[in-house]
Amino acid sequence: MSTLDANRVILTGENPFIRLSRTDDGPMTTNASFWRILFCPAGPGHVLYLKSELTQDAWRIYSDNIAMARWLQSTVQGMLNAELLDTTIPVTDAQFSKSGDVRDFWTERLETSVEEIALTWYEIGEPLLIHTQPNAEPARPYGVCTVLIPCLGARLTHNGVAASGQPWPRQREGQPFSTCALAFSESWMQAR
Repeated sequence: MSTLDANRVILTGENPFIRLSRTDDGPMTTNASFWRILFCPAGPGHVLYLKSELTQDAWRIYSDNIAMARWLQSTVQGMLNAELLDTTIPVTDAQFSKSGDVRDFWTERLETSVEEIALTWYEIGEPLLIHTQPNAEPARPYGVCTVLIPCLGARLTHNGVAASGQPWPRQREGQPFSTCALAFSESWMQAR
């Protein structure tokens, strides 16, 4: 039995996300997809795709590698959220840092010349190892192997103002999950 995945790896990194809403079944008040890319055709870097009441419900993109942010939009992130296929959304240059320990909390920060955004995950649950194949579902040409860590606590602030809403518990294939999660050791692939 082979342990080699025969697909072509197109990126490796991290993709923690925060999806907040005021009620369990209500519309998202914040949708944040953060990426720390170690390897992809457009090079390494960080990017935050953010849509929130704090951004007047418009997408904003922050990155330290615009080529990587655009490549991600045209591939995996665009597949995950079709609204982000729009490469006319401006990209704001930002500097990124992180702190914490996944046993207690994890914080990703970014700073621009006029903005400061912090994303924090806490109430951290048990990790799940997810592995999907490219083309396993229609409209999903990419597969992923990732460690998803559900978080029942999450907070996003923009210039010190906290986003409204909260994370909500979910189930993923019978296991406890959440609308907010850390995603580490993430590799996306496509068929050769």
